[in-house]
Amino acid sequence: MIRWQKILTAWTAGAALLLGMPLLGVWLAGGDVAPYLEMPPRTNFVPHAAFSWPVFWGLAAFIVVMVRPFVWRIFSSSPSRITLPNPRRLGETPRPTNIKRISPGRAKPPAEPRLIRPFPWWGWAALGFGLVAWILAWTRFPWFAPFQPFTFTPLWLAFIITMNALTFQRTGRSPLTHHTGAFLALFPLSASFWWFFEYLNRFVQNWHYIGIGNLTAEEYVIRAMLPFATVLPAFVATRAWLASFPGLTAGLDNWRPLLVRHPHRLAWLGLTLAAGGLAGISIWPEYLFPLLWISPLMVIGSIRALIGTPTLLNEPGHGNWQPLFLAAISALLCGFFWEMWNVYSLEKWIYTVPFVGRFHVFEMPLLGYVGYLPFGIECALIAELVNRRQ
Repeated sequence: MIRWQKILTAWTAGAALLLGMPLLGVWLAGGDVAPYLEMPPRTNFVPHAAFSWPVFWGLAAFIVVMVRPFVWRIFSSSPSRITLPNPRRLGETPRPTNIKRISPGRAKPPAEPRLIRPFPWWGWAALGFGLVAWILAWTRFPWFAPFQPFTFTPLWLAFIITMNALTFQRTGRSPLTHHTGAFLALFPLSASFWWFFEYLNRFVQNWHYIGIGNLTAEEYVIRAMLPFATVLPAFVATRAWLASFPGLTAGLDNWRPLLVRHPHRLAWLGLTLAAGGLAGISIWPEYLFPLLWISPLMVIGSIRALIGTPTLLNEPGHGNWQPLFLAAISALLCGFFWEMWNVYSLEKWIYTVPFVGRFHVFEMPLLGYVGYLPFGIECALIAELVNRRQ
């Protein structure tokens, strides 16, 4: 089989798995699939368990156990390995910022200094545009009423350009300015990518939308495609900016190698578990709802392993955990802004998360932000399809 046919077959099978297994679960449970295919999704028919302190503290402890080694590794890494920017007044002669002590007789030239560039004009324009969009999104001017439902997309376009500008200021490069074609290709890819999560959410209903009125199916799809298209570009732009701060991932580039002896067997096991989990979320949504975020990661990672495509998932095998950690915290930072701008928007989403639905930060329960960590890795894996250099 030609390689491109193999790749197409693998991704088609993965998409069929994501789409078909939840419906299979509904059928196995003797349910009616019609409510899950409602467009727009308005009906709330999935029961949600009440808040549980044991589950809350158990999940919180699990999160701490999983995250603590990474945080400790970063903070315990030698400062001499970290190159930090040295802010200076514009026009001052640049000086090296990362000179290390060397023993006498071993002359070593200093590393190239990091220059602090002026913030680009297009970044200032994006900031101004974003500020205006923010005001219009959170207010209800009568004259703006016809355009009020469309404020989320301008906010995120401004965010995307601003993050590119911040990266350009620090490094002289950005995904938008130096990989323009690949970066723009992320927009249509992003729209398709996020629809899968919207679809899977129908089986657990961890969030639902209000303010969508009496939109027809066609109107809902068109209106939703615009903000959905900004997800991957926002993630990639944020990751590029965070990557310009080496201290954020210090020590993770040479840490604990995660050796996998039989990657293909592991990939098939991942697909099998993901298939079972996807079927299970429609049968036990109140218990398996975290698989909404984990199962797509297993499907995407397993498919890319089976077709032999190197990804950031291969890096831990070499002891390099930086790409995974950077992807996770990039999505978490994006998530903060997603939730913040959502809270006072006219058309917004509301969360109903079983067992842990308290201590909201904006509309999101505190522990719900953990879902952004695997989501960031999924974003990175999909973004690699466009350009591995981003």
